[in-house]
Amino acid sequence: MTELTKRQQQVLDFIQRSQHNEGIAPTVREIAAHFGFRSTHAVTQHLRLLRQKGALTGVARLARSLQVISPLQPLRNRVADIPLFGTIPAGFADERKQEAKGCVSIDIQSLGVKPSTVAFALEVRGDLMIGKLIAPGDVVVIEPRADPKAGDVVAALIDGESTLKTFMMRGGKSYLRAENPRYPDLIPASELVIQGVVVALIRKRK
Repeated sequence: MTELTKRQQQVLDFIQRSQHNEGIAPTVREIAAHFGFRSTHAVTQHLRLLRQKGALTGVARLARSLQVISPLQPLRNRVADIPLFGTIPAGFADERKQEAKGCVSIDIQSLGVKPSTVAFALEVRGDLMIGKLIAPGDVVVIEPRADPKAGDVVAALIDGESTLKTFMMRGGKSYLRAENPRYPDLIPASELVIQGVVVALIRKRK
């Protein structure tokens, strides 16, 4: 972005504050009134130069269409929307059905996640995975197409019930390991289905 003059930066800051506080961009007349311009022509010129310098976008002469462009926009990587399907217990298995809650948006490159159309996210319940630094309330991103390796954290169905555990192998047989000494390992009685491997973790600050 080309360097802005002091007045151009003031105009840009005012537009950004208005969008944050009011939820909409100011009109040309509102900008003129705020800065004490005698006419809207000066505002129009400032807006034109801000567009040329890559700091602002919007349709000319269309009220409240102004949008401030972040100076970090060139650094922004591809963002993917991952569906968030309820919670998964990081504790004993649970047969409760998952319900869609919304989605989480992630910067694929920053998190080191490959683009995927089938990835999904789950919110963690329980403290069984604290040994892997996965805490209650964390959101895990699951890649269903990934082949699990021993030591991977997986979302799984064990004998028809869902859980989040560490995938392990012993004597050629697979089982799910708890990452908290207060919990036992889970050995399938009849069936173990790996729904996907955890490829990213999102934590909200409490």
